[in-house]
Order: sequence, then structure tokens, then C-alpha cells
Amino acid sequence: MLQGDFYVLGSLHTESQTVRAILELNPAHRIFEGHFPGQPVVPGVCMMQMIKETVETVIGKKTHLMRADYAKFLSMIDPRKHAFISLELTYTMSEKNEVEILASLFYESIIFFKYKALMLPVSEPSARSNSTQDWS
Repeated sequence: MLQGDFYVLGSLHTESQTVRAILELNPAHRIFEGHFPGQPVVPGVCMMQMIKETVETVIGKKTHLMRADYAKFLSMIDPRKHAFISLELTYTMSEKNEVEILASLFYESIIFFKYKALMLPVSEPSARSNSTQDWS
């Protein structure tokens, strides 16, 4: 959804269930025209989405957010000052196939966002599920 346009996943290193990545933000992205003109700030929902998309890249499946235990926005990300940010996350897969994540976005000692969530991998919708449903 955002990868490849709003940001680029620069590097990705996975060791066991720990993931470290560098995300390159696009300071010229149209989102910043409205958020906010002259003072661009990465929207919190975009931070959450970048983490979700990184999880999906690592596990190789799309996910649905089931629960966000906490989402702490600690510092604003100005893409003109911090075009490259780091992402670190740990994840565990439960017996129910749920993915619990603990993640943070940061630059050196500046922590922008801390996030703990539960996601559920989903299979891609079939062609039939995309068709018009008969409600009669």
C-alpha cells in the first residue's frame, strides 16, 4: 500500500524472530501536502502501516490487525530531516497462527514510535469472494 511510493524498504535483516530494517521516506510524497503544508510530519497511521507491511514481507503473507495493545508516538518524523529511519521488531507466531509484534521506529537515539500489536495472517481472497454476493 505504501511501500515503493511513500517509502522504500532499503535493507532488511532477519535473525531468528528479530527484524532490522532501514526505511527511506519520500519527502515529496503527496501525503505531506496536507500533513502538513510547510511542516511535513509522517502520519501515525503511516507508521503503523509501514510496520505492518514489513511484517508481511518477513512472513510472506498479508495480515489483518487484530489488536493494538499500545501505540506510543514519542517524536514527530519530519521526512526532510529524517529521510532514513530504522525499524526494529520482534515477532512470535502462536499456535493459532497469530503474529504478536513489538516494534519501534527510530533514528539513532531518537525514538519516534513504539508499537505492540497482534496480527492474523490471511489468505488472499479468491476470485469468488470478490464477486457480487446474492443476499436473497
